[in-house]
Amino acid sequence: MDHPVSSYGPDESGLICGYLFESGVPATTVDSRTAAATIESLRAAPLGKEDPARFVWLHFNLAHAGATRWLERHAGLSPAFQDALHGELRSTRIERDEDALVAVVNDVHFDFSFEAPDIATLWASLDSRVVVTARQSPLRSIDQLRTAVKNGEPLRSTVELLERLLRAQADALLGIVRSVTGRVDKVEDELLSGRLDAKRARLGTLRRLLVRLQRLLAPEPASLFRLLQHPPPWIAELDVQQLREATEEFSVGLQDMASLQERIKLLQEEMAAMVNERNSRSLFVLTVMTVLALPINILAGLFGMNVGGVPLADNAHGFWVVAAIVAAFTLVAGWLAFRRRGS
Repeated sequence: MDHPVSSYGPDESGLICGYLFESGVPATTVDSRTAAATIESLRAAPLGKEDPARFVWLHFNLAHAGATRWLERHAGLSPAFQDALHGELRSTRIERDEDALVAVVNDVHFDFSFEAPDIATLWASLDSRVVVTARQSPLRSIDQLRTAVKNGEPLRSTVELLERLLRAQADALLGIVRSVTGRVDKVEDELLSGRLDAKRARLGTLRRLLVRLQRLLAPEPASLFRLLQHPPPWIAELDVQQLREATEEFSVGLQDMASLQERIKLLQEEMAAMVNERNSRSLFVLTVMTVLALPINILAGLFGMNVGGVPLADNAHGFWVVAAIVAAFTLVAGWLAFRRRGS
């Protein structure tokens, strides 16, 4: 989970990185000045399922003012991608738009600190020749893929690039689950040892984070399974199988997340029960002290009235008689209180 923040930046068109892939050779870099001509030449070439295709991957920073303009002018993206880019729905999904695929993928920031705002969205559009990805904040999964390509790892097709991205996202998700599990283990150990402090608030934060992650990521497997039933004709059978395996791996991560949520919920309920028990003990002690002080308060009020006829006022042993009466009533009240506690 600990990766250094990437130091790369976008060019004048908002392009963070661009790579041209060819069979049998490492990927070559592409800048925004040559990317438009590269896209045009690639889409003009015919492609079959078994063709060792050439394709290009362009990754943009949407926070740059020139990125949206370049995409609209030169990328030739479908209206479905534009709708996803400007829409409010951010759940993870992969949809087919005629012969292209449009993906919305949620990922975590580099400086992920287990807070809900540390989750951001990556948009992707791909066909047989062109992959365009765009994001507004630096994300872990896409940068891991960029680093692998930069180090010379080959990619067979555009769908394999998407599959690698999904696997990187699943790895990041599993890393989050492992980190949260470690924190929950510490809280559970403290709970078993009888120490109860401010960890309840932290558990609540972790649970809300997991709920948000599951809400954003859970729709992805279902949408991908629907896509695998009717893939575009240019997707090879091997790519379909790899996408299916990536989906199954991702589903395992979501199941682990759901189990962890249930575990946190049980810990919160146990902590709430312990707090209620402590509050009940404190309330019982306060009640007993009030009951024990009741007889002496009543007698003090009676004997403190400025009226005539106060009993035992002239008796030499009057103080001790009153003290004995108070002690007797206090013992009876204490016995009744503790007897009810035992029942």
